[in-house]
Amino acid sequence: ASRGYNQSGRCLTEMNLNLLPLLVPTAKMKKVNLFDYAWALQDAGALYTKQRISDTFSIPRKVAITELAPRENTVKVTWSDRHSSLYSYSWLGVHTHKKINRRPGGSPLRLRPFRFFKQGRDELPTVSYEEVMDGDFAVLEWLENIYQWGFCFVKGVPVDPHATEELLERISFIRNTHYGGFWDFTSDLTFKDTAYTSEFLGAHTDNTYFTDPARLQLFHLLSHTDGDGGTNLLVDGFQAASILNEENPGAAKALLSVKHPFHASGNDDVCIQPADHFPVFRNHGYLRELYQIRWNNYDRAPKRDWWVDEQQRWYDAARHFDQIIRRPEMEVWTQLQPGTALIFDNWRMLHGRSQFTGKRRMCGGYINNDDFISRYRLLKFGREAVLRHIGDTTRHFTNPSRFI
Repeated sequence: ASRGYNQSGRCLTEMNLNLLPLLVPTAKMKKVNLFDYAWALQDAGALYTKQRISDTFSIPRKVAITELAPRENTVKVTWSDRHSSLYSYSWLGVHTHKKINRRPGGSPLRLRPFRFFKQGRDELPTVSYEEVMDGDFAVLEWLENIYQWGFCFVKGVPVDPHATEELLERISFIRNTHYGGFWDFTSDLTFKDTAYTSEFLGAHTDNTYFTDPARLQLFHLLSHTDGDGGTNLLVDGFQAASILNEENPGAAKALLSVKHPFHASGNDDVCIQPADHFPVFRNHGYLRELYQIRWNNYDRAPKRDWWVDEQQRWYDAARHFDQIIRRPEMEVWTQLQPGTALIFDNWRMLHGRSQFTGKRRMCGGYINNDDFISRYRLLKFGREAVLRHIGDTTRHFTNPSRFI
């Protein structure tokens, strides 16, 4: 066996070099952590690309440690195939193999902490266009508002499509879809979609017909002439899901479990369908928290693979959810104005509008989930912390990967 100590006297290793996997210390000295040889050998990245550069499957299955050299902040490991590896204790500590506790029972629907906006009680989350364009500190404030509240207004935006496009690009590149990239449109049915009409639109999420719906959506009203109406509606889907779970847990479970087809087929050259069917509520794989809502009665396709009792159960659940999102205390109505852009989380917030008359010119665009979350995590925690926690499945709020 070999034992090593750092200057604080903390035990670094105690192991049989021929029999046991690599052992490293934990911060509180209550246990040692085991790492399989093959994992420790191959799970390291190139300095510049941060990608794995070793051939995982060329590592001998019976490779062993022949020498262990503890240092102040790192441990050098020499392997039986004569190459050596250098691991920092902080990296090994973060990548400790943790057993995830899947406790049975309880509610299948759990939500991350979030802030629910109540009209008349809270001030609308708002940032300044000038500040957002000037520095990343204001961009972080902007993204924090979106993540916590589900939406945010940007004041002082030049009434110009190009300036609005540049604003959106402060987060990331704009997603292209069959609607184009950055939109500049009126209610002329250029695309055969209810959004391109002047009709009332009930609360819904966009892109249910995509395998990966856009995460963020921005609207900027450029003009509204010869008419009125078109008041914007927002409904917090997370809050509605939480209420449904309290009032009828069985209904929440039905919206979590029953999957549906969706489609976008208005234009002759388009018939978009996701690669799989999806439920209204979608739980995260390891966090076991609700992270995405797909709710769009306009785009839901007929479902064929279910029995009558399942149909009744789902429609009863969906009817209850629909009743919740129509409650006055759930609705946030605002009148969009030229010079003020609205951005919201399309995986959480349902949006709609009242009917309008006259001609409205609107611009905006979508941003993908992964690009939004990458920008948010990097600004909030810094690059080193984000890299250090890649693959971390803990729910602790110092873990950037916990923010989804």
